[in-house]
Amino acid sequence: MTARFEPLAGRTAEIIEALMQSEDMPADESLQFKLRLCIEEVVENIVSYAYTGGNGFLEVATSLDEGVLKLSFKDAGVRFDPLAAEDPDITLSAEDRPIGGLGIFLCKQMMDGMSYSYTDGMNVLVMTKKTV
Repeated sequence: MTARFEPLAGRTAEIIEALMQSEDMPADESLQFKLRLCIEEVVENIVSYAYTGGNGFLEVATSLDEGVLKLSFKDAGVRFDPLAAEDPDITLSAEDRPIGGLGIFLCKQMMDGMSYSYTDGMNVLVMTKKTV
């Protein structure tokens, strides 16, 4: 499944649902829960921060190959590598931790793989998860 959303403002829920309804999504509810959390984190970050006023696009894609689900997110917004940031120190109390970074950290823990590239003026984030 491949879909393009433009403009982005106010479309977070629509984008998440489109991905979750993909025929590539596993039937396992526990796995769906983890995937939804990661998808929500990525989409919310792109919608909120990639473009000024949500005036941009997001291209999303899913594919399933030999039991591995691949989720791709492409945007031409502000260049940002979410994987470059240092993982938060989860041993600190919530009050002592700086704000931000926990969502991507959780995605890195829940997914089997994540990669980022900046190609042809676009942020490209790919997440993979074994479904079997």
